[in-house]
Amino acid sequence: MYSNDIIYEVIQFSVGDTKAGTKMGKLQLKNTEDNSILNCILWEETLNRMEPKIFRTGNLVRLISASFNERFNNCLISVLELVKEAKTGLDEKEREKAYTELVSYFDKISDEKIKAFLVKYFAEHEEKIKIAPAAKIMHHNYIGGLLVHILECLKFAEINYNQFTIKPKKDNILAACILHDIGKIFEYTVDLENGLIDYDETFKKEWITHSQYGFSICMNQGFKEVARMIAAHHGRADWGAIIDLGEKELEPDLYFIHLVDNLSAKFGKINVASLEKKED
Repeated sequence: MYSNDIIYEVIQFSVGDTKAGTKMGKLQLKNTEDNSILNCILWEETLNRMEPKIFRTGNLVRLISASFNERFNNCLISVLELVKEAKTGLDEKEREKAYTELVSYFDKISDEKIKAFLVKYFAEHEEKIKIAPAAKIMHHNYIGGLLVHILECLKFAEINYNQFTIKPKKDNILAACILHDIGKIFEYTVDLENGLIDYDETFKKEWITHSQYGFSICMNQGFKEVARMIAAHHGRADWGAIIDLGEKELEPDLYFIHLVDNLSAKFGKINVASLEKKED
């Protein structure tokens, strides 16, 4: 049942074109009382009356005027009110700290060719790396989210690496953690004012996925083992993996990056709300 008192959390938002050539917003909200999902439509006239920042992921909002279907799981919004504005992500000081911590891992790599490439690449793309999200929706979808995700992968990797009797090459593990999602600095755009994330249309035309980008730059540098880890990090072909981990007789190293990547994506500082929680 619909009530003006219900508070919703913004899950995702996108704008597309209708057949008539006008703009239409698609907004997915989560009921904070029972976690049910509400899918909403906003026509162009409504969008034009609202500040873009109201649609930021993690915002808490209230429906003031809306028309619902019979099951109350879809609606057409006329008036939306911002209740609490979510954090946009890491602030500048937090990004600087996270970036410094990330590049400190380069000194843990003994392969001078890999280290030199990382130093050069990060120097060239420093500003993009500092602000990039790790996703539009699924995980770490906020300013600086990619930094947080990479660091979590590195830390998960180090903890687990020390437990192995038969150890993969540590240089390759660290490099794959750092580079597996690096294509996301081009795949997404992020508005530093309102925190809204979208896909970069140019990237989508030039590359299939960020995995293909990471695989390609590593192959071009001769880092074939790192490239194969990146190719497999999504685990399954239908999840975007170039190498499907369901294949037989694959080298064990390929599973490692997939597992630490998945740990971060499921249990790390996945969304803005997790950043706002105080550390224990």
